[in-house]
Amino acid sequence: MHTFDAAMELAPLGDGVWLGQTSPAYGNMVGPFGGVTAAQALGGVLRHPQRLGEPVALTVNFAAALSDGAFTVHARPARTNRSTQHWVVEIRQDEQTAVTATVFTALRRDTWSAGEHGLPAVPPPGDVAARVIRKGVEWINRYEMRFVEGGFPAAWDGTDHGLSRTRLWMRDNPPRPLDFASLAALSDVFFPRIWRRRATMTPIGTVSMTVYFHADEALLRSTGDGWLLGQAQAQQFHRGYFDQTAQLWNEAGVLLATTHQVVYYKD
Repeated sequence: MHTFDAAMELAPLGDGVWLGQTSPAYGNMVGPFGGVTAAQALGGVLRHPQRLGEPVALTVNFAAALSDGAFTVHARPARTNRSTQHWVVEIRQDEQTAVTATVFTALRRDTWSAGEHGLPAVPPPGDVAARVIRKGVEWINRYEMRFVEGGFPAAWDGTDHGLSRTRLWMRDNPPRPLDFASLAALSDVFFPRIWRRRATMTPIGTVSMTVYFHADEALLRSTGDGWLLGQAQAQQFHRGYFDQTAQLWNEAGVLLATTHQVVYYKD
């Protein structure tokens, strides 16, 4: 079993409740990697027998860091319409809520489609050297990252680089066919923009993240276990919080997801 699939295992307890376990393979500085926690929250909806359609939007609010060990995912459909469905999700641990989330699913229909955010002109992944990142956390070993632009600072010397943008090719390590859960996790792979902007190891914590899925299941299947190009950049740093937005394309240049998150930082 792939490491990600093992982390995503949820045992049904009945009535929309699932039992999960944090994975040491996705350990972060405090608790697990937020991307895999977001994927586990989505997993409660993906497994639910009442689910209608495919995920279109996922918003996850991190009220507290999960501790290592068991947790429960509680998912319920708050409203079901003819072709759309709205979900409320909680992840609980030790009888307290650690994560809240909402998920919007829908039956997609064939309509006019177009994009306005094309794949940037970057070298293909085979032409970009892999870089070993020694960050002292385990989850980063679960992804292969090839930075085209804006990698980790060469020196943590407080230099203001004036721009926080990063572009990188990325995929699960080892490669794994893409699905909605793994795409949600990949949307959180980007390291905090304030580290890139200031080259200072500032304490941070994601407070809320949203992923918009522009891909359907057929597009995910055609992407397979190929590389994704991710681009991330902050928009504003102000009084202890900053936001960062990102886009993820497949190698064919199709935009699969966009994501936005707000991050607490301590200066």
